[in-house]
Amino acid sequence: MNRSVQALAYVRPSALSGQQLGLETAGGTTPVGAEAHPQFFAGFLASPQAAAHGLLAVADVAAARYYQRNLAASLDPVVTGNGDRLRFESFSGCCGVYARLDVLQEGLGGADTGHGTTNVDVNNPLREALSRLTGDEPLHLRVGPDELAVTTVSGAVVEKKVPLPERWLRGFAESQVVSAGFDLRAELSATEAVRFLRSLPRPAGGGARGAGARPMWVVAAGRGLRPTTRAVPGAVCLPGPERLAALHRVLRHATGLRVYGPAGHGGLPSASAWEVMLPGMRLTLTLSPEAARGFSGEGGVLEALATDEAAADAELVSVLLAWEPRIDPADLAEQSGLTTARVRAALARLGTAGRVGYDAADAAYFHRELPYDASRAERANPRLVAARKLLAEGAVRPAADDAAAASTVVSGERRYQVRESAGGVLSCTCQWWVDYRGRRGPCKHALAVRMARRAEASGAAGSAPFPAAEQYDATNGATR
Repeated sequence: MNRSVQALAYVRPSALSGQQLGLETAGGTTPVGAEAHPQFFAGFLASPQAAAHGLLAVADVAAARYYQRNLAASLDPVVTGNGDRLRFESFSGCCGVYARLDVLQEGLGGADTGHGTTNVDVNNPLREALSRLTGDEPLHLRVGPDELAVTTVSGAVVEKKVPLPERWLRGFAESQVVSAGFDLRAELSATEAVRFLRSLPRPAGGGARGAGARPMWVVAAGRGLRPTTRAVPGAVCLPGPERLAALHRVLRHATGLRVYGPAGHGGLPSASAWEVMLPGMRLTLTLSPEAARGFSGEGGVLEALATDEAAADAELVSVLLAWEPRIDPADLAEQSGLTTARVRAALARLGTAGRVGYDAADAAYFHRELPYDASRAERANPRLVAARKLLAEGAVRPAADDAAAASTVVSGERRYQVRESAGGVLSCTCQWWVDYRGRRGPCKHALAVRMARRAEASGAAGSAPFPAAEQYDATNGATR
C-alpha cells in the first residue's frame, strides 16, 4: 500500500486542566494562508460532557481498524472552523468508517469561530482526562495555542510522524461523493435511539467480522428500527453494525438519531450514515458498503478526474468556496457561470484534494483544506492510471457511427467491448463490470473510452500517462 508520512508539530500537548480544555493545532490553512499553529476558537462549551465524549468518539475512529485489526492505525483528527461551527473529522485505519463531530454555534455558546483547517492533538493522557470528566460545570475550550504559548515557545515541543496511506486520501474524496446521494431514511427519538444502538453487536476482540458476514438491514417499524436479513423496500443497509461502537460514547447525551442512505440500493450492500443528535452538536458515522471494503475503491470520483473540463472548473469554483459551512451548487453555478452538473463535477474533483466535504444533515457541501493535492489523488488512483496508459498506448478503437456499435479496448491479449446505454452509462465485457455493474464506478476500459471520446470531441491529443506499474492496490483490486 502506498503511503507517505505526515509530520505534525505542536507547541505542547493538548490537555484538560481543571475546567480548561486546550486543543493544540499543527500546520493549518486559513484565509490568510498557511499557519504553523492557527487558533480557531476560544470560549465556553454549552454542553461540556457531550462535547468531550463526542471528541473521544472521533478519536476512537481515528485510532481504530474495523477490518484486519492486527494492523496499526493512528491519525490525529482534523478540525475545521467554518465561521459558525467547528467540525472534527477522522477516518478509520481500514478506510471503512468516516466520523465527524459538528459543534454548532449553539454548542459553542454563540462565541466567534475562526476559519481554516488543521490537525488537532488528541493524546492518551487527554483521552483519559476527558473520559473522567464529570458534571456539567462550565468548560472553556481553546482550539489553537493561547497568546502565552505563541510568545514564549521557541520551537515545537511535541512532534508526531503519522503514516498517511493513499487509501485515506481517496477515502475522504469517495465518502463525500457517496454521502451526496443520501436521503434521510429514518428519525428516532432519544429513547428509541438508545434502545436500538445498545441492541447492536459490539466489536469482538481480535477477528475481522464482516469479511464474509451477510449485511444487516434495518427498516422503520413504528417509532423505532427493526433489523431484517433481507433488503426489503425502504430498508437501510447497516454493514458491519459493530462499526457503530463509537456512538456509545455519547448515548447518555443523545436527543435523537437520524439515519441516511441512498434512495435505491437494488438489494445490494450500500453505504449509510448514522447521526446522533446532541445538545448543540451532531456526531455522524458514515459506513462503507462492507466492513472489508473501504471507501477508497468506490470509484465515485473517477469520471470527474478523467476530464480536463472538471480540472479547469475546479480551479474556478475553488476561488468561490470562502470557507462556507454550506455550499450550494446552484449558487456556485450562478456565481461561476457554469451549469450545476459541471459544478458538482468540480466539487467531486476538489474533494480528491480534501477541499470539500458533505454534510447530509444540511444536504450541502462544506469547505475545508487538507494537505493533499488533486494531482496526487490522480496518480494514486489505479483505474485512472491504467485508463490513461491504455489511451496513451492507442488501445482504444472507437465505435462506428452506428449508435449500437461498441468501442474496442485492447488490454494485453484480450479485447473488451464498451457500449453506451441510452442514459450515457458505459458498460464493458470485463470482469469488473460483470462483478459490480457500475456500482463502484467505471472500469479502466470504460474510462479510457470516455477520455478518448472527449479528446476526439475537443480535438486534443490523448493525455500523457501517469506512472502506473507501482500503483496497483491489491486490497481493492482496482485495476481489474
